[in-house]
Amino acid sequence: GTRFVRQMLRETRPKNFSELVRISGLSHGTDVWLNNAQELIRSGVADLSQVISTRDDIMVNLIHWGMEPELAFRIMEKVRKGKGLDPEEEAAMRQCGAPDWYIDSCKKIKYMFPKAHAVAYVMMALRIAYFKVHYPAAFYAAYFTVRAEDFDVAYIAGPERLRQTIAELEAKGSKATAKEKNLLTVLEVALEMYLRGLQFFPIDLEKSAAERFLIMEVPGQGKGLLCPFISLPGLGAKAARSIVQARAERPFTSIEDLVRRTKLSR
Repeated sequence: GTRFVRQMLRETRPKNFSELVRISGLSHGTDVWLNNAQELIRSGVADLSQVISTRDDIMVNLIHWGMEPELAFRIMEKVRKGKGLDPEEEAAMRQCGAPDWYIDSCKKIKYMFPKAHAVAYVMMALRIAYFKVHYPAAFYAAYFTVRAEDFDVAYIAGPERLRQTIAELEAKGSKATAKEKNLLTVLEVALEMYLRGLQFFPIDLEKSAAERFLIMEVPGQGKGLLCPFISLPGLGAKAARSIVQARAERPFTSIEDLVRRTKLSR
C-alpha cells in the first residue's frame, strides 16, 4: 500500500516467499534499507539474498561462519537495538570471515524487525493477494469497507475523474495532508478496480448498507460495488445505521419522513 515498499519491489524483483520475507524485514527496519541495503544492491556489492534484512539474519550468518553462538546472539542484540559494534566484536566478525560491507551495514542499523513477524506479514499478504487475483469483487468490497471513512462518493465518476484527482494530490507532494495521503492510496485502488472491469454504483436509499460495500450486478451496466451510506461526506456511522434500521420497519415516503425517523440532520 505504500510507494516506499513498491519502489523496493521494483529494485529487488523478489522471486519467492523467502525474498518477500526479506522485503518485509527491510521495509520495517530503521536504516536497514535506506542508505544501507539499497546502496549495496544498487552497486552490486550484494544481492537481496545476502543483505541483512531481519535481526535473525545476523545471528544465523555469524554462527554459520563459525562464531560461538552466545557471542553471535550478543552482537545481534546490540545491532538490532542500534547500538553498533565495539572493536572486539568487529574483530571477532572479521576473524570468522564477515565481509567489510556486512560489518559496515551492522554499524548503520538503528532498529531491526524479527523474522517471525516478517513471515506473519507476508503470509497475510499472500492470502490477501490470492483473493485480489481470483475474487476481485470480494477483495475490493472488503478493502473499501475497511477504508470507508477515507472514501468519498464524489469519486465514483469513473477512471478519468480518478486519474485527475490522483494527479492533483500527487502535485501537492510534501504539502499534502495526512488525510489526502490516505485518500491517494484509496483512489489508486479504486482506479485499479475500474481497470479490472468493475465499477461503483451510487448510494441507493433502499439497497445500500450502512457501512459495507456490497457486491452488485446491474443488467446492462455490469458488476461492481454498491456504496454504503457512510461513504457520503459528513454522514457518520450512527446516522448510517439509523437509516438501515428505520428502512427495515417500513419504506420511506418523503425526505421529511426520512429525517424524522433517522439520525440525519436537516
